[in-house]
Amino acid sequence: MRAGLRPFRVAAIQATPAFLDREATVAKGCALIAEAAGRGARVIAFPEAWVSGYPVWLDVAPGAALWDHPPAKRAFARLVASAVAVPGPAIDRLGAAARAAGAYVVIGVHELAGSTLYASLLYFGPDGALLGVHRKLMPTYQERLLWGQGDGGGLIVLDTPLGQLGGLLCWEHWMPLARQALHERGETLHVAAWPWVHELHQVASRSYAFEGRAFVIAAGTVLRRRDLPGDLELLQAIPGAPDELLQRGGSAVIGPDGAYLAGPVWEEEAIVVAEVDPVRAIEERLTLDVAGHYHRPDVFHFRVNRGG
Repeated sequence: MRAGLRPFRVAAIQATPAFLDREATVAKGCALIAEAAGRGARVIAFPEAWVSGYPVWLDVAPGAALWDHPPAKRAFARLVASAVAVPGPAIDRLGAAARAAGAYVVIGVHELAGSTLYASLLYFGPDGALLGVHRKLMPTYQERLLWGQGDGGGLIVLDTPLGQLGGLLCWEHWMPLARQALHERGETLHVAAWPWVHELHQVASRSYAFEGRAFVIAAGTVLRRRDLPGDLELLQAIPGAPDELLQRGGSAVIGPDGAYLAGPVWEEEAIVVAEVDPVRAIEERLTLDVAGHYHRPDVFHFRVNRGG
């Protein structure tokens, strides 16, 4: 950890995307980055697949997994059309927003590479440069209908003037070796990007903070049924009233002892801001350091294939 680190502010963005509309979602994201920076945030985190919406139909739409189902095909085609290419115009716009904010921005997107979709985390620096891409290693259950698998090259931790910055997506927080891969790179600030941060996701985020002795920004989306496009049969088949919540938020900032510093905030759009002091990550490692004095490399051998 760098000497002379000082407290700074971080923000979790809890907002509703313009569902399956990349341009409108990126525009809203850029405005939210500016707003969070105006509140002093130097690291700004968004939820999983926020550009342009987590595919909620996988959980709740009748027929979402039926073979050769035309409504599911049309929803998938729209998802592909709304995905982000790296590099591309959406990357340029988000990078410009990070540069204007002078902040690190970590944002979940549907990334289209060739003909394959990935659930990805994009890392932008305060100069607007894209510093890294993490593709979800193992899409969970029905997500495998849509997303490909990432590789070890995306298990990145950035060495920044604010500390060591990394992140994981959703159920990657229950992959012990993925966690250890980031712990061993000295992570002090972690982005936990979720569709929404329900009770067990809160448990996983707090456990990650305690285990890794890192600050955790847990970011989740708020989405109501009325926010879904009205011209896709699969989405309109989702049962419930227009105001019914499909994603409830739950965004929070958690300290390296597992305690909440801000949030969780539920069922409304919000920017959840907290001040973090990197020195606390050092203090908490007095008792537990799973990549240091609490590790037994003479007993356990660990290797990450970062070659893809």
